[in-house]
Formats: sequence, C-alpha cells, structure tokens
Amino acid sequence: MIESILGGLFIMVMRILDVSIGTVRTIMVVQGRKYFAGLFGAIEVFIWITAIRYIFQNLEQIPNVIGYSLGFGLGNILGITIEQKIGLGYIQLNIISKHHYQEIAKLLREQKFGVTEIKGEGTAGEVIILVVIIPRKIQNKIIKSIESVDSHSFITVQHSLPYRGFIHGSRK
Repeated sequence: MIESILGGLFIMVMRILDVSIGTVRTIMVVQGRKYFAGLFGAIEVFIWITAIRYIFQNLEQIPNVIGYSLGFGLGNILGITIEQKIGLGYIQLNIISKHHYQEIAKLLREQKFGVTEIKGEGTAGEVIILVVIIPRKIQNKIIKSIESVDSHSFITVQHSLPYRGFIHGSRK
C-alpha cells in the first residue's frame, strides 16, 4: 500500500516537473529562443519518458494514474507561475485616458520609455491612445504607475516581439 502511494507521488512529481518545463519551453518557442527551447524540450521528454515508463510497468496502480493527472494539472499551474515570475520578453501597452494622457505620457517618458500617441475616436469623442513597449517583467509596476495618474484609464496588454527599431527607452 505505501509503495503504491509513493509510486503515485513519484509520478506526480515527475509530471509537475515535465509539464512545468514544457510550459516554459512553449514560451521560448513563441519568443524564438530556439536553443533554450531545444534544451528544455530534451529535459522535458527525458522526464516524461521516465514517468510514463514507470506508469506502464505499474499500470494497475490507481495512485499512479491519480498522480499522473494531478501532476499534469499542478505542472501547468507551476509552469505558468514560473514563466510569470521570469517575465521574459516584451509587451505592448495600449493606454486610453480621456483627460490624463499627457501626464501618463510624461510619466512614462521620464522612466525612459518611448511613447507613441495615436489619435482615435471613441463613442464619447476624441481620445489619445498611448502605445508603449516595455519589458514584461515590469508590467505590473508600470501599470500601477499609470493607474496612480488615472485609475480609470483603459489599458490593454499584448505580447510583443520587437522586429526592428529602438525599444529600450526614449529617443530624446
């Protein structure tokens, strides 16, 4: 009985590891970091093969199946958490502030970010859309600073894969 439970825990830990690594690997693929993606992929598959081999050798053990399932779910949660903490890559913030866009733009430029202002038309009239590309790892900090100026601003976040140009600060 104890051996069966330990086997299930072993499988769960293996799945948590391989799914977590797989989640981060997927982000590496999307961002074009092929060497890291390849390394993580090799580690992920090695762990998965080790886990699946153990399961097939002990297929009749229900704790193994439960461990496999729980490990997969927990691995997704852990992988996403790790990826969010690492915060690789860049994001594009689109900020719409009807009355405070100038202060927000000034604040961002003081923090050495390039800000593009685009005129737009909304249901309530003319608006200015501020577009800024920032490192993803500082997303929460920047959004909090924007909200300190205008807590009602409309902000969208998009993954950004810069292709060409200057993105590390204001060009002034």
